[in-house]
Amino acid sequence: MTMSIPESEIRNDSSRSTPEPGAWTPRRTVSELNRFIVGQDDAKRAVAVAIRNRWRRQQLADDIRDEVLPRNILMIGPTGVGKTEIARRVARFLDAPFVKVEASNFTEVGYVGRDVETIIRDLVDTAISQIHQQRLENVQEQAEASAINRLADILVEQKERSRKPDQQPEQPETVQDFELQEEDPGEKRKREANEKRRHTRQRNRMLNLLHANEIDEEIIDLDYEVEFDPVTPGMNVYSSGGDEDLQDALNDLVDGFMHRRRSRRVKIREARSILAQQEANRMIDFDAIMETAISRAEQSGIVFIDEIDKTISPNGDYGPDVSGEGVQRDLLPIVEGCVVMTRYGPVRTDHMLFIAAGAFHNAQPSELIPELQGRFPVRVELDSLDEDDLYRILIEPENALTRQYRELLATEGVTVEFADDGLREIAACAVKINDRTENIGARRLHTLMERVLEQLSFDAPERAGETVRIDAAFVQERMRDTVLEEEGSKFIL
Repeated sequence: MTMSIPESEIRNDSSRSTPEPGAWTPRRTVSELNRFIVGQDDAKRAVAVAIRNRWRRQQLADDIRDEVLPRNILMIGPTGVGKTEIARRVARFLDAPFVKVEASNFTEVGYVGRDVETIIRDLVDTAISQIHQQRLENVQEQAEASAINRLADILVEQKERSRKPDQQPEQPETVQDFELQEEDPGEKRKREANEKRRHTRQRNRMLNLLHANEIDEEIIDLDYEVEFDPVTPGMNVYSSGGDEDLQDALNDLVDGFMHRRRSRRVKIREARSILAQQEANRMIDFDAIMETAISRAEQSGIVFIDEIDKTISPNGDYGPDVSGEGVQRDLLPIVEGCVVMTRYGPVRTDHMLFIAAGAFHNAQPSELIPELQGRFPVRVELDSLDEDDLYRILIEPENALTRQYRELLATEGVTVEFADDGLREIAACAVKINDRTENIGARRLHTLMERVLEQLSFDAPERAGETVRIDAAFVQERMRDTVLEEEGSKFIL
């Protein structure tokens, strides 16, 4: 089946690289999101405007810039309709630090859950990891060249050691014997010059072999430093007093191990990679990375708080107890704007963009505590997905499931063709199961596509060269009992 793409959605290939922040107009942001997400135009527009407002704020004069606060967004819609994907994709386009958290995981520290300040620490860790990786990529070519030079020196040194006997020269017993063995200065200079020329020839020979990858499979003894990576996004330490103290204690504990020396017998290919990584780390300034990362987290960070509706107590009573309202009150200072102490220094949250989301099946946004409601002035409702939406999700996005399965099975030599009536049948079955059981939106398509192609994926190595057409009859045959199984699963423990 061939799909026509509107001319308004045809984009220049050069736009796939990350342009300057000022180039991300709201229309361009929405167009970029349309490549991966079907529908939900209101949510896309709201996020696009919020992102553009950040750039606009940077163009203001100093006396007003800090007064302009971000327009945080509250997304309302059932699961599986694209709330998280919109936020994650925007962060990826902008190369902005992004962290997603579940609101139900947080509550007053000291009772249960996690300290809400770990959200900001995770965001900073993510920013440092992003910038660190970018800096490594920038110096990778230089690091590889330096690693080859180091490796050539190591190979020449090891060859010299193997050529010379390990025995020590005999010591003279008397001063007269020492004088007899003393070398003539002219001969000594001549011998040292010859040694230097021979060493240079051997080193150049090793460099040529390394550049030609002719000795990659040989084994050498490599003595190198083992470096501890202090940037580990997502690693948290739980404590009744917050995780920062224990994190610092952990850093002190491993500080003595950050530069341990280690000796291994490795192939030259692996040694090249190890030395290149070390050289790259030496070429970058980690202090500058931390400073840039903190600034990027403060000015460009995006925090996605999911399941915010689960913090609403059913009785509607407010109070600073260990409850849903307690979680909201803990989140409030972070969203309002405060200073969070991290192991890299203080971080302000005033200009971070917070996007909260929830299904709100059993509650209303108005049941959030008033202070928190006021911090999410932009509210957008995302539509539930019908059969046409699910059908479009199967064919329109650049990362559509149909394309993924085609590419996966093509590696086995199997050509898969998806017929229009087959995709319609999958979408209709997804709607039917979502209505009868739990509505999980587009995530249902993953389950059904796997069911339809499960046997083909299993048999693919033996079916190389075949072309398989996925039409309505094929789908119905593979999913004959799926609807009944989904319906009956509610009664099976």
